[in-house]
Amino acid sequence: MLAVTFQQPGEVRVDERPDPELLAPDDAVVRVEATAVCGSDLHIYHGRHPVEPGFVIGHEFVGQVIAAGDEVTRVAVGDRVIGCFLVACGQCFYCQRGLYHLCDELRIFGHGEISGNLPGAQAEQVLVPHANLVLRRAPAELGADAALFAGDVMNTGFHGVREADVSPGETIAVLGMGPVGLCAVQAARHAGAERVIAVDSVPERLEMARAFGGEPVHLTEEDPRAAVKAATEGRGADACIEAVGSEQALDLAIRLTRKAGTVAIVGVHGQRCQVHMGLLWNKGTTLRAGVANVIGHVDEVLELIVSGALDPSPIVTHHLPLESAPEAYEAYDRREALKIVLRPPD
Repeated sequence: MLAVTFQQPGEVRVDERPDPELLAPDDAVVRVEATAVCGSDLHIYHGRHPVEPGFVIGHEFVGQVIAAGDEVTRVAVGDRVIGCFLVACGQCFYCQRGLYHLCDELRIFGHGEISGNLPGAQAEQVLVPHANLVLRRAPAELGADAALFAGDVMNTGFHGVREADVSPGETIAVLGMGPVGLCAVQAARHAGAERVIAVDSVPERLEMARAFGGEPVHLTEEDPRAAVKAATEGRGADACIEAVGSEQALDLAIRLTRKAGTVAIVGVHGQRCQVHMGLLWNKGTTLRAGVANVIGHVDEVLELIVSGALDPSPIVTHHLPLESAPEAYEAYDRREALKIVLRPPD
């Protein structure tokens, strides 16, 4: 099969790889209909997240089950399915409490040995462990573009809103109008936020945030702190969702949030960073962070997408064949694309 492999920072390649085979009774193999390039893939692309040369990358996928172990009961061969981007055991202390994203045996597709050594989904086929937890049937009426978001990006934005405890009537700030941030804008508005201040430096992304019900604020050409104060009688945002994954964004999130407010971090942080702990302490800020609990949220998020309450499909700006993955990564890295869907050959 064809698969996208990491080679070295700044280089991915499309290689031939053996077709995956079932390894456990609750495994499934999915023929990939569509996959996508995600912002977190850039951490691999730039070498910030260590992945071994030649490892198959990618973690978003929609496809058809072509093989299933005897213990797979939620889906069957022939079903069109959506995959969550992470794999949990379903049995450990955390899984038993619904905290699948904190599973003791957590594995993430396409993130190398450090994340469970699970080959990724930017390929013609993908092996899915613990398929009863990881896979959901895709409604027939749901196109691949929208379906992809249920297992990661919209789910992660939704998770950020839940972690921020967004309530009706509140003012929320969202930092970073990449796909996750844009989904967080939608999810916050759906949760009842009266105002959502959307901060970024790319005009096209800010305009999309406006279309989703956000109030765009340019990071450098405007003053985000002044904008948030003006919207909240000087208090600051009730909560801030940091969807960037940088020290600067985290610092700004803390400063934008009111006293006794919440900062929810869904941007990927893989390195140490410094924050003004005195500011955090004096404001009594609640700080929540971590990978999204996509397995815990997937059924609710999928239902919201199917109903049209959340609509991520406008975020997809490019469709390319899987063989064009190197060009897709280059374009995404240059911010020439917002969301790129890759399609394996038929």
